Amino acid sequence: MSRVGKKPIELPKGVELSVKANVVTVKGAKGSLSHTLHDAVEVKVEGNVITFAPRAGFEKANVQAGTARALVNNLVTGVSQGFTRKLNLVGVGFRAAVQGKNLNLTLGFSHPVVFEIPDGLTVTCPTQTEILVAGTDKQMVGQAAANIRGFRPPEPYQGKGVRYDNEVVVLKEAKKK
Repeated sequence: MSRVGKKPIELPKGVELSVKANVVTVKGAKGSLSHTLHDAVEVKVEGNVITFAPRAGFEKANVQAGTARALVNNLVTGVSQGFTRKLNLVGVGFRAAVQGKNLNLTLGFSHPVVFEIPDGLTVTCPTQTEILVAGTDKQMVGQAAANIRGFRPPEPYQGKGVRYDNEVVVLKEAKKK
């Protein structure tokens, strides 16, 4: 098993964890999340420390134990701190605005792009060219950010488009005569 898979998870204050028939439920200040674990994973809860171990007799049980540890750690982090993904709009006239349950994007097309915000996520626009996607579920936050970026990914010649905050776009050289 990997080093990360062997590392125990310590529950922060205000976070409760319960395990019933391979379903892990985590409750915290920001909400409640649950995940169904694979049968090859054994969970041990001792006080506020959680450890994961592979069960004997299962093929690739080590892999499943490490994955289960990472997923439960994401649940604990999500209900205690939450996850945030920041996107930047780069381009002349590119704008974003939140209206109710929709994110309205102007991305240089002949039509406006409307993204419906999923339940459980909050999308805010501090400025017209910044989008913040926040929530408790790491997968949902990442998928929503990827869907927004997918409307107009950064192009390699001028760098225009929707990009993640920490994304580096390597520009190609223009065509020469």
